[in-house]
Amino acid sequence: MQHPKELEQLLDTQQKKLAFFQNLVLVAAADGRLDKEEGDFLVQIGKRLGLTPDDVNPIADNLNVLSFIVASEGLQRTLELQTLVQMMLQDGQIDPREYGLCLEYANRIGYGKDILDDMVTQLAGGAPAGTPRNPPKVS
Repeated sequence: MQHPKELEQLLDTQQKKLAFFQNLVLVAAADGRLDKEEGDFLVQIGKRLGLTPDDVNPIADNLNVLSFIVASEGLQRTLELQTLVQMMLQDGQIDPREYGLCLEYANRIGYGKDILDDMVTQLAGGAPAGTPRNPPKVS
């Protein structure tokens, strides 16, 4: 859905890259575990953005006190939300805590639940079982 170079062009400062990466880590960690697919996705995005372990270690070390940083530009906001949804879908499950963070981000950029749900459906390649319209129970 997103063009490979658009994200790198929009995230044109180290501050923007780190804020975006922080948001991804928050979604990945929301369910209390980091699956291999989520870790691989984080590494892939980190490499695309040219981030080093020294850049991202402070994010991991301070996860419990971090919160979303919402981008100021419209297109960047939308691409970030798409990527957050992709992170949520990495392990093949929609965890209610991850979904809740994506919904929080969507609301903060002016999108409602319907737009988020449509984005989830598109990025998941259809309407998989357990989509947010019928959120799965937390086990």
